[in-house]
Amino acid sequence: MSDHQQHYDVIVLGAGASGLLCASVAARRGLSVLVLEKANKVGKKILMSGGGRCNFTNYVVEAEHFISGNPHFCKSALSQYTQWDFIAMVDRYGIEYEERKHGQLFCVNSARDILDMLLKECESGGVVVRSSCTVERVEVTGGVDGRNTYTVAAKLAQERLNLTCQSLVVATGALSIPTLGGSGFGYELASQFSIPMKERRAGLVPFMFSDAMKPVCERLSGLAVEVEIACGAKTFHENILFTHRGISGPAALQISNYWHPGQELEIDLLPGLDAVAWLLQQKQDHGKSLFKNRLQQVLAKSLVSELQSLWVLEIAEIPLAQCSDQRLEEVGRLLNGWRVKPSATEGYRTAEVTLGGVDTDAISSKTMEAKHQPGLFLIGEVVDVSGHLGGFNFQWAWSSGYVAGMNC
Repeated sequence: MSDHQQHYDVIVLGAGASGLLCASVAARRGLSVLVLEKANKVGKKILMSGGGRCNFTNYVVEAEHFISGNPHFCKSALSQYTQWDFIAMVDRYGIEYEERKHGQLFCVNSARDILDMLLKECESGGVVVRSSCTVERVEVTGGVDGRNTYTVAAKLAQERLNLTCQSLVVATGALSIPTLGGSGFGYELASQFSIPMKERRAGLVPFMFSDAMKPVCERLSGLAVEVEIACGAKTFHENILFTHRGISGPAALQISNYWHPGQELEIDLLPGLDAVAWLLQQKQDHGKSLFKNRLQQVLAKSLVSELQSLWVLEIAEIPLAQCSDQRLEEVGRLLNGWRVKPSATEGYRTAEVTLGGVDTDAISSKTMEAKHQPGLFLIGEVVDVSGHLGGFNFQWAWSSGYVAGMNC
């Protein structure tokens, strides 16, 4: 193996969304920048996001769309580099995009457009990007004028790289979807420098069941239903999708960020409709109709059939006129407040984000630099900031990456 010694102003660990944006910004400031990526290709998570179309930001970005131990931490970065700044770059490259519901912006053609744009930005600034590169060791080896010098020992194919830099940016992502490069390396590095952590868990992740709900979900697999789903005081109105393991879909993924093992979820199958009042009105207006037939006017036939079995709806096969008001009221309350208890989530294997991470108290919100470790910057998913579904996690990557790029 050959040894190479090389110095850069900035070394970025991770060639994902935040790392590439950070590298391009730093390079535009005239700094020499090297990006090291352990995967064989850069930007894998960008390419698979949004079903291959990349939900790259949202028209409405507010602090309330993010989860963190410090809900105010994200505000500085989000104001320094807004969704409009990123959209302007997308427009400059002539990338076609479309707005979907809730202000979500997706590429019309392919997520590859976003990755290619970031790589061109890096290329124009002279950024060096190396994939299939394993970082083996990071050390502080002295400093000048209050800044540290970092030594990074890495392995690239048969080469040993001994690199130094004044600023080291940790953009390694987190534990979600390990097949796309997710790992705990950033946490290990932060711990090496005594930077505290917040508890980590899978977020934006499907639920699984082990009770009577499991076979119900299996039989309904593929069915999407518009619901209002709640956990504690948090509620989302969107679709859930039944799967062979449990429930997924936008509403389920959103509420997973707020769910803890042992908690129940409450599902309103008829959001915006008072099911008790509706059933009593149906009895009055359509007394000769079978209960199940009226319910199939507002819910999928397959779902009605499963609920009939799950809730032991003895009234399902009789005319509404023969159903007591009391029983209709009981069923109505179930329809507006179906309580289910997941056994677990699918975990990091399918999670879109990792909740928790590097404690924001240890990082400057204005620069993304570690407060007690000069020259060390932490950005993107490794930090204890996670966005809701809808382009917010990408916007956090762009914003935190930009801020670090301007200050490293």
